[in-house]
Amino acid sequence: MKEEYSSNYRRWYDKDPLLSKTMHTLENSDDETQIKVALNLIKILIEHNISENTFTGVEDMLTAVEDGLVERGNKRWYDLDTTVRTAINMLENSPVPVQKAVAKEMAKMVVDKIKEDADDVDENEE
Repeated sequence: MKEEYSSNYRRWYDKDPLLSKTMHTLENSDDETQIKVALNLIKILIEHNISENTFTGVEDMLTAVEDGLVERGNKRWYDLDTTVRTAINMLENSPVPVQKAVAKEMAKMVVDKIKEDADDVDENEE
């Protein structure tokens, strides 16, 4: 599950270029976008982890959410909102194959949400 941080990577998600780029884009998105993506991400993570037999019960899901809360505090960008923090902690505590699969879906979600928001702005300007 969790690997030791390497001196080559500042953050756990920088090991995967797609996940790193997606997290950076999500970090720079507005709060509403972050929350909507986080809610979808939680659903996707639960589905992937159940299909991979990572979660065998609700206790496993709660552990994935709670891991990392105490030791790191509230200094990360995603700690400011409980929903976003929950989604990212679940992602961090998922096995690497699940992280890679979810990163692709997450990237698409972030891009789609940003495009949707841009379309809404264009319609309101007309």
